[in-house]
This record gives sequence, C-alpha cells and structure tokens, in this order.
Amino acid sequence: MDYRIQDKVAVVTGGSSGIGLATVELMLGEGARVAMCGRDRDRLARAEEGLLTAFPGAELLAVPCDVLDPDAVSTFAEVVNTRFGGVDILVNNAGQGRVSTFADTTDEAWRQELELKFFGVIHPTRAFRPLLERSEQASVVCVNSLLALQPEPHMVATSAARAGLLNLVHSMAIEFAPAGIRVNSILLGMVESGQWRRRYQAQAGEGESWQTWSANLAREKHIPLGRLGRPSEPAHAIVFLASPLAAYTTGSHIDISGGLARHV
Repeated sequence: MDYRIQDKVAVVTGGSSGIGLATVELMLGEGARVAMCGRDRDRLARAEEGLLTAFPGAELLAVPCDVLDPDAVSTFAEVVNTRFGGVDILVNNAGQGRVSTFADTTDEAWRQELELKFFGVIHPTRAFRPLLERSEQASVVCVNSLLALQPEPHMVATSAARAGLLNLVHSMAIEFAPAGIRVNSILLGMVESGQWRRRYQAQAGEGESWQTWSANLAREKHIPLGRLGRPSEPAHAIVFLASPLAAYTTGSHIDISGGLARHV
C-alpha cells in the first residue's frame, strides 16, 4: 500500500521492539526517513542492525534516549534536525502497562505511571513541535490503550493514566491545528509483546505452545477475533493516521482491539 510518506521524516520513540519496531519497518518500507530512539542501547543497536540488513541503503537514525529525560529528548531533536533537516511525523510509543489494584498501588507507583504516560508524550512533543511546525503535512500519533475508555480494575493506575492521555490528545489536536499539526491516537487491546511473552513463559503449562496459550487467553478475555493482535497491525493504523491519507483527521483514535471494545 502507498501511504504517500516517501522521503518524509518520521520520529518513533520506543522504536527498538514491538509495535515501535514494526512501525519503523513499515515506514522504511514505504520510503520514509526514520529516526528512532530507545532506552536500551544494546536492543536499539540490534534493531538498527536488523533494519539496515532488511532495508539496505535506508535513511535510519537510532539514538539512545529516555523520553522521561527532557534534556536527552531535546538533544535527540537536535540530532534529528541536523541529520534530516526537519520532521514531518512524530510517533509517541514509549510505555507499558502496570498490573495493580487501587488497594495495592503505592503513591510512588502512581507517580511513576502518571509520569511515564504523560511525560513520555509531553517531552517528545514539546521538543519536536518547532520542527513539525515547519512541515506542510505534520502529524503526531500517540500509542494509547483501550483502557482509556474501558478500564480494568487490576490495572487501575494504567487505566487512569491512559484516560488522561486520551484527553491530552484531544487538547493538543485543538491547540496544534492552527499550526497545521494533526494529533491522533490508536487504542490498543491485547497485542503480542515482550510483556505477554514473559507472562507466557511464567504461566504456560509444560509443553504448551505460545499459539495455544495465547489462543486460550483470547478466549478467556472474550476477544471476538479469538487471538492477540500482531505488532504489524497497529503499525498500519499508526502509519495511516500519520500519513496524508488521513489529512482531514485530527483529535481522533482508531480502535485496535480485535472487537474487545465495549464502549460503543
């Protein structure tokens, strides 16, 4: 599919694994120039090596960066600007879920969760906004969760933070529109990830395959499509929202949950 992002400059946070990596792969395959970051230097280096092997000659920049460190994010933006001369797309993807109830979530855990979900978006958006304002087709896409609209009591802190992020996306979309910057999000259901793979290793019965375990999990969670999502599936939604194909869409979201959503 032609997403019309050839030669566009895209920045992907949390780009060294999972949905972030799948998004980088898709963008490079579409001819975009991509800068990605991640906290784990070794994992980032492995991802970069694999991407350059899969896409010889691709314009790819991989920079170690913690999105919760505003100075590091500002430096990342400067490096991207020096390398590519601007930015057209920002994908805010850093973050994962926290399993906890109201009764067992400490004050520190609340602070950590709220900080990651909010400042993991605020810092990159603030740093890259001046570059996005120079683009004729600027867009920001935030990777959010279905928990924003459909909270789970065993993920109370993450659910609350995700709801706040949904509100933030709407607010930024309205504020940034006069500058020509679109802001949208995707709402994830249960998608294959390192986190789920670790749970499989810890919980699976002897000889139970990932396919069997994850299919049973999908049935237990009443996912109508009967399986977990694949990272490439939300990646396509991200790239669509970031692309000129969604030029009249802002302040919106796409549900990627296999039918798990009950809020409509």
